[in-house]
Amino acid sequence: MPLSDLTDHTGYWLRMVSNAVSQEFARKVTSEGVTVAEWAFLRAVYGEDGTSPTALADRMGMTRGAISKLADRLVAKGLLRRSATGGRGQSLTLTPEGRAKLPVLARLADENDAAHFGVLTAEERDALDRILRALAERRGLTKPPVD
Repeated sequence: MPLSDLTDHTGYWLRMVSNAVSQEFARKVTSEGVTVAEWAFLRAVYGEDGTSPTALADRMGMTRGAISKLADRLVAKGLLRRSATGGRGQSLTLTPEGRAKLPVLARLADENDAAHFGVLTAEERDALDRILRALAERRGLTKPPVD
């Protein structure tokens, strides 16, 4: 039985592009002192400043332990504040430094997308977005990619 070539698989091409996009973005955000996971975390907190770690874990599809570790790192970097809300509850908010860092990181994300996908026509990019969103929806993929 003949074996298919690696390049015969859509997943091969998807992984090639994904790796290039992800690795370049990781280099860019690392130059700003954060990881991709920390960027995703900061962006999620920005959307709901004052959120609880449990709510954030649910929304991001991560364990409470993973959220706690990311929060610890961001607190140590001065980008996040953890406050008690009574009992054992906590609230996560961005520090002024964290709030100031987000537009810089968002610009890097936008530039990374433009660098990698700007070679496509507007129609091609729209089609690619529609196809990838449809695949994610139909496969039930809801966890944000943070690694």
